[in-house]
Amino acid sequence: VVLGSSKMENKRPLLYKSIKKLKRGIMADISRISLKGHFLIAMPGMADPNFSGTVVCICEHSANGSVGLIINRVYPSLFGKHIFDELHIDYIPEMGQIPIHFGGPVHMDEIFILHGPPIKWDASLEVTPNLAMSNTRDVLEAIAIGNGPETFLITLGCSGWSPNQVETELKENVWLSHHLSEEIIFHSPVEKKWEEAIRKIGIDPALLSDTAGHA
Repeated sequence: VVLGSSKMENKRPLLYKSIKKLKRGIMADISRISLKGHFLIAMPGMADPNFSGTVVCICEHSANGSVGLIINRVYPSLFGKHIFDELHIDYIPEMGQIPIHFGGPVHMDEIFILHGPPIKWDASLEVTPNLAMSNTRDVLEAIAIGNGPETFLITLGCSGWSPNQVETELKENVWLSHHLSEEIIFHSPVEKKWEEAIRKIGIDPALLSDTAGHA
């Protein structure tokens, strides 16, 4: 996917140039910072169906690669009670109805939890001072009875990239990146998260869709 085209530039010169300039600025930053604690926001032309229209919270980014969780896909017929029953975990009725998210196409039989404070559990990966990723039974058991983190997403599967893969995909205009928003992660409706993440960058999603996908 490439932003802009000669045809589009003639039609919308200011829009094309402003988005292209913004994209150059984002790419310059990528070379200097870790993407841990950032969103990856799929461009409209994303070809991989696993990530089309997704927002991914990057939980780890290093020379060894990247790991994240998709925050805006939910299994339509899978809820907390199915997970808790499978693992023989006692739960209160309210938690039996929580949705289960699709975290990505890697380790799809494993549970991952993206959550707010408290973030110190048996094996929690701190993403930011107020956000962590965990996949141990202690936090799941606490959530099941209402004693876990106040804010959380439970996912099956995660998303992973090999060393430098994310950087390459960003340069190829597959993704946009921006600092994560806990408000979007935990409080925005699932169907609005992509649009709200795009707006955080300062782009009107409708205009982005109008300019993307042209060589």
